[in-house]
Amino acid sequence: MGDKRGRPPSGEDRMLSRMRDWRARHERDLAPDEEEDERPLPDARAIDLVLRVGELMLASGEGTEAVSEAMLSLSVAFNLPRSEVSVTFTTITLSTHPGGDQPPITGERVVRRRSLDYFRVNELHTLVQQAALGLLELEDAAARLESIRRARMPYPHWVIVVGFGLIASSASVMMGGGLIVTTAAFLAAVLGDRTSVFLARRGVAEFYQMTAAAMVAATIGVGLLWVSHEMELGLQAGAIITGNIMALLPGRPLVASLQDGISGSYVSAAARLLETFFILGAIVSGVGAVAYTAVRLGVSIDLDALPSAGTSMEPPVLLGAAGIAIAFAVSLAVPPRMLVTIGLLGVMIWVIYAGMRSVFEVPPVVGTVVGAVAVGVVGHWLARRTRRPVLPYLVPSIAPLLPGSLLYRGLIEFTQGTAVSGLLSLVEAVMVGLALGAGVNLGGELVRAFQRGGLAGAGMRGRPAARRTRGGY
Repeated sequence: MGDKRGRPPSGEDRMLSRMRDWRARHERDLAPDEEEDERPLPDARAIDLVLRVGELMLASGEGTEAVSEAMLSLSVAFNLPRSEVSVTFTTITLSTHPGGDQPPITGERVVRRRSLDYFRVNELHTLVQQAALGLLELEDAAARLESIRRARMPYPHWVIVVGFGLIASSASVMMGGGLIVTTAAFLAAVLGDRTSVFLARRGVAEFYQMTAAAMVAATIGVGLLWVSHEMELGLQAGAIITGNIMALLPGRPLVASLQDGISGSYVSAAARLLETFFILGAIVSGVGAVAYTAVRLGVSIDLDALPSAGTSMEPPVLLGAAGIAIAFAVSLAVPPRMLVTIGLLGVMIWVIYAGMRSVFEVPPVVGTVVGAVAVGVVGHWLARRTRRPVLPYLVPSIAPLLPGSLLYRGLIEFTQGTAVSGLLSLVEAVMVGLALGAGVNLGGELVRAFQRGGLAGAGMRGRPAARRTRGGY
């Protein structure tokens, strides 16, 4: 049926209409009569499909709430009655009740291996949307899922490695590093990444992989700093360490943890936040150990000369901000057609941050929040308009503001005996990181407050967690 003007319903209207019909059936009290006893059992293939889609989305880096919405949308599309979905950091559960005297059917899958791949996340969202609109039958959806699972990433493996190195070199450009420093930062990041891969293949825990990567990068940075001091080259060698810290910082779990907490998934939020702090601990351990050793060996590290982009908006700094965002996106396998937009978002967040700090003289945390909120609004709006997942827009775009220089300063202050100043710098770095995550999620909430629905009709009135207190009245 069309509207009063005779126009056919839009895809979103069709999705919402199917969702309303499903919720009506889901919430209706059914008497256990004879007709109800004869209801057929749900299709086991549909249950398996929903579970496998959820598992692959979670393993590829999608947030808990988006995975839940996708699984509910597929439950509607393939007629799984009275479905309930539970998604945590590592476990996915789907329960469906046929009705009458039939017992509920429950399936569960555990995510044991994670590999950040926003290309697959994007393709899975497309699959879910097409199924929710009735454009895919069950067999076609299963075949599509298998092709997504087996698909190659949009970039060769060596491009992913190069992208990781370009994160550090772009950060070095932002902080005034010349050709030598930028090249050394690139090599340090690539060598650190290969070291962590080597350890991963031998079953070493991820914490020690990250520690080793940070130590390798810091050793190269300190070595070049010593050479520069001895030969009076005047190189900003500290930018190597700062750039590599930014490449290792956990932007994705930080954003996802706050996103899960805001949506009411507190178990997943706590697990992701703990993952974030473990990664931070590994970086601090690796860089701190090398910095302490360097100071004890007599390498001079001047606190007044530590690298920082400050509030500059000169062309090299803006180019570095765009480079960090794009390189971060490549390392996360974001589809190529999104890279230009992500680069512009990276420049936007830096311009807002630097403008707020230079014009209004606000603290770094305030400038970070304002820039992150702006990127959150634009990123969520773009995701809704293009019908793509939002994390591929948000996670790379906040990279220019990741607190690499603050962490480096704090560690150097610790090694030089000013523990109080070092602790304050590390606390400020954590506050900036949390401000980034909270800001982009606040931008998403502002967009969500005025949207009609999501994959599972989860718009301004569709989020259960929002009605636990005053939102339910």
